[in-house]
Formats: sequence, structure tokens, C-alpha cells
Amino acid sequence: MDDNIRDRLIALAREAAAKAHAPYSRFHVGCAVMAEDGSVVTGANMENACYRLGLCAEQSALTAAQHAFGLARITHVAVAGGPKAGGTIAGEDIITPCGGCRQAIAEAASLSRRDIVVISASATGDEVLEMTISQLLPAGFGADVLPD
Repeated sequence: MDDNIRDRLIALAREAAAKAHAPYSRFHVGCAVMAEDGSVVTGANMENACYRLGLCAEQSALTAAQHAFGLARITHVAVAGGPKAGGTIAGEDIITPCGGCRQAIAEAASLSRRDIVVISASATGDEVLEMTISQLLPAGFGADVLPD
């Protein structure tokens, strides 16, 4: 993958993480989703006092992507974040999508018929892991196995 694209997506995911609503966990996550034409949308996690009603950054960004250009056009997903400490997003650990978000990305991959690249980064952006959704969710369940 082009380093400029990767760095741009990580920077946008980090910016989105700064806008997260995470008053309970203080764990801010941002996500940037890119389409085949290079357009990008972002999302951040949104916690709720009723914890199970919270929304992951990836789900937030995938919803924005569906509205902006459609899930079938997604090529890359970047995720970055970590705990909030002293007013800044901190953390050196790489943040990867949770299982539910991996399933949602796999749904987009099924629609696009491409193995979407998932870029996972630390809050600082210094540590990066790049994998495809099929590597993150091997033997995943997708729309391709459901009847028409």
C-alpha cells in the first residue's frame, strides 16, 4: 500500500478519535473509510450511559460510508485510538476492530467483492498493523452464503 495513503488514513482516524464521545471508558477510537475514488469519511465511538447502546467508531464510519458512496466501494478502513489521558489521546498499543466490527467490514467486503485492507494503528500512529479483513476474520460468515 502507498505510504501516503496509509499515513493520510491514520491521521484522519486519529483526528476522528479526538472527537469521540467516551466519558465512561475514556477510550477514544476513530475510523477512516476510503472508497475506490479516494473519498474518505470518518467516524468515532459514541458511548452511552446504557453501555450496550454505544456505537463503535468502525460502525459509525461504515454508516457514513454507506451514505456517502456505498459499502460496495470501500477499499480501506483505518482504525486508531486509545485511552484519553490529560486531554490527549494516548497509548502505544495497536487498536484493531472488535469482532462485531470485523463482521461489519466483512459485509462491505462481500458487497464489494474485494478483500478490504484494514489498517490498525496506535493512538500516536507510530505503531501500525496492516491486514486484510479475511486475515482478521478467517472463515467469516457473509452475505454470500445467504439465499438470494
